[in-house]
Order: sequence, then structure tokens, then C-alpha cells
Amino acid sequence: MVFQNLRRNQINLVPLQIDKKTKLMITKEYISELKRKGNSELANLIKNQRDIGTINFILESLGQLPNNFDSTFLYELLNHQHSQVRLNAVKNIGKLNGNSDIKKLSDLYKKETDTSVKREIISSIGRQRKPENKSLLFEFLEDEDPKAICQAIRGLLVFEKDKDVEEHLKPLINHTNEMVRTVIYKEYFAKENQTESALPHPETFEFLKNVVVNADVLKALKYVPDESVHLTFTSPPYYNARDYSIYPSYQAYLEFLESVFKETHRITKEGRFLIVNTSPIIIPRVSRSHSSKRYPIPFDLHPYLVKQGWEFIDDIVWLKPEASVKNRIGGFMQHRKPLGYKPNSVTEYLMVYRKSTEKLLDWNIRSYDYRTVESSKVADGYESTNVWKIDPCFDKIHSAIFPVELCKRVIQYYSFKGDLIFDPFGGSGTVGKTAKALERLFFLTEQEPKYFEYMQSKSKQPDIFKERATKFLTLEQFKEITK
Repeated sequence: MVFQNLRRNQINLVPLQIDKKTKLMITKEYISELKRKGNSELANLIKNQRDIGTINFILESLGQLPNNFDSTFLYELLNHQHSQVRLNAVKNIGKLNGNSDIKKLSDLYKKETDTSVKREIISSIGRQRKPENKSLLFEFLEDEDPKAICQAIRGLLVFEKDKDVEEHLKPLINHTNEMVRTVIYKEYFAKENQTESALPHPETFEFLKNVVVNADVLKALKYVPDESVHLTFTSPPYYNARDYSIYPSYQAYLEFLESVFKETHRITKEGRFLIVNTSPIIIPRVSRSHSSKRYPIPFDLHPYLVKQGWEFIDDIVWLKPEASVKNRIGGFMQHRKPLGYKPNSVTEYLMVYRKSTEKLLDWNIRSYDYRTVESSKVADGYESTNVWKIDPCFDKIHSAIFPVELCKRVIQYYSFKGDLIFDPFGGSGTVGKTAKALERLFFLTEQEPKYFEYMQSKSKQPDIFKERATKFLTLEQFKEITK
């Protein structure tokens, strides 16, 4: 306990570092005292140091600098051999209340090799907010480092409605770097493309609440208004793996999913989530003279989603027991010959995307009332890694149903109570069942009549789709209620 308290008290200390002149331990308080007395002692303190850690500690502890601060020793440190010392010196020069020597910073930028120092130079010049520095900031826009360019943009944005600045910044919407493009889009173009939602963020349309439509998803979505859905969680049909998912080509399959998720993007609330559960799939060989082919569905689908305006957030790995998956390694086990290794696939992916917006997640959260936010908090025992160990489920009617535990985690982690959860490939209805159990609403589409009828039969059971009556509709019936 004594040791712990000692460590706590020495957080602001450089261990065993003594000022040779005063014989005092160097602390933040000691540095502040020297700063109040004047700069000569502070400058001498740094000059007398040989330990780089101590020099950086002093520079990092200077805090706010007074108007009469003598910065001569800071400029001398711009030539220091250690980049971290140069970085901290530049940071402090940037705090000189608009009195920084811009030429010396510019000269350092031209010869500096450390990217962090270069970024800090740009930041320090930008913080001066002086119109005469604009031309220099324009030059920084040509830097190879995207973060340096973004720092220059930040320094230029303070000059609001400046035609010269706009002429230099707006063309960067076509910059090769995506980070630069994102910053420019947010500042100059996002507001122009914003559309007002017909409903407050937490709300949705009454005719979508706890509805299952027996129809092709693309046909059904024609009648769904913009920004209606809070969360989409789905597992698309695998390419040519079932009778109900036969496509003329793999490209046609991807284009179909592209169309579905483009419409899903349209109906999704600003800044809300899409989680797609899928994995690479093997198409069996035609004959022994041909090889089987494996299609990397999640990786091929990803570029389409990003292009549509979905921002990639996370990849979650669904790990299944080896005994539950198809055996691929059996042949290899017999001969153990190189090149023939085919491991059993025990994982699927949950690819997490967010509808692109310049607004932070806090905006989404603040859209809800306090009671909803508090009651929706995830309880203890939540998964802290991106590897979820969950047993798969099997069903006589539907061979690829969601485990309830998988649905439960996704819905709890990515939605609030009262939100509308959408599954464009409803299957056996597990998403709807779980959403309702968690006090959410659901909207499902399913084109296969046997799965639609299966959901209907299950809805008669007391443990499914309870409390609020579920509407099972044909496409024509759905069209009518949307009017």
C-alpha cells in the first residue's frame, strides 16, 4: 500500500532526476516556479540536462506561456538531434500567442524528416490565424503525408468565406487520399447533400412495425420511405448454394447484393448500422477432372458497400465448434502431401458498417431520451473481443438459421429499445423473434413462400412474436398499407 501511494504521488516526477544547480527534484511545480521567475533559469535548466527524457518532461510541462515569454531557447532546440525534443519545442512555439517566428518554423519544415514534427510545424503555423500565413499553408497542401495535408486544411478553415482559401480547398474533393477527401466533403459538400428526415431519429413509420412481407426484397423496398430503419442485420443467401439462391454468374450475385444494400442504405437512419453475416463459400466441382471453386464473398462485397456510402467499422469473427462444420481436411489427413491442405472452415464474418455521416455517434445517442438510453445499456457479461464463440443452429425447414445468441448480441450492441430492426432475407424469422424479445420492433422481407409460411406457423406459438401482433403480408397487401 505504501509503495502504491508513493507511485501515485510521483506521477508528475521524473524519477530521481535532480537539478544540479538547486539540488531540487524536477517536478511540474518546480518548472512552473522557474517560469514565473523568468526564462533564464528555465533555459539554463534545459541546457544543463543530458537526459532526453528529462528535457521532454520539462517541455511538456511548460503549460500556457505568458505574453512576455522569452522563447530564444525554444528556437535553439529546433536543431536538436532528437526528434521528440524538436516536436515539443515546436508545440511550445505554437503557444506564443501569435508571436511565433514563422520563417524559422518554415525553414525547419523544409529540412525536417520526421513526419510528426512536420505536422506539428503546420499546426503551429495554422494556430497563428494570420492571413499572411495562408500562402505557406497552401504550400503544405502539397505534402506527401495525408495527415500533414489535413493539418494544413484545418489551419485554412479558420478563414471562413475566403474565396482564395475555397479555391485551394474545394478541388481536394478529388484528392487521391480518402482521408483528405472525407475532410473536404464534410466541410464543403455534406451540408448541401443533407436531407431532412420525415421523422425524429428514434421514430419510424407505423406501417413498418412488426411486419413480415412475402416478396422479393427489392420490390418491397420500393414502398419503404427514406431513413426508416435503425439497424439491419442479415445473412444473404450464399451464391448458388441452395435452390432458392441460383444466379447466372458470381458477378450477377454480387450485383444483386449491391442493389439490396444500396436500397438498405437509403432506408437506414443517418449514422446507423448494417451488419452482414457471410463467409467464403465453396462450390463443388463439376467432375473429378475439375477443381472446386471458393468464392470470397465478404471481401468481394466490401468494395460495393464502401462505394455506396457505408463506412467500414469492424469485423467480428463467428467461431463455431469444429464438429459442426463440413469436413474439408479429410483428404489431406490421408496423404499429408503439400499443396493439398484444406482446413475445416470454422468461422464466419460479421462485417459491421455504419451509414456515412459527418456526425459523431454521440449525436445518434443524444437523439434518444435519458430513460431509453439507460434502459438499453448492455448488461455485464458482454463480449469484449471480436471473436464470438457461438454454436450454430440447425432446423428441418431452414438449414442456415441464425442462432438466437448471435442475434441477441448484435441487436443489443447496435440498437436501442424501440428501434426498428430490418432483415431483408428474413428466413425463419430469428431476427424478428429476438428483436421483439429485446423490446425492439422488426421489419422482415422473405421471398420464399415456405419460409414465410414457416414464420407464420411459428408465430402461433406463445414464445414467438409476442405482445404486439405481427402482420404477415403479401406484396400487394404491403403496398396498400403504405398508402
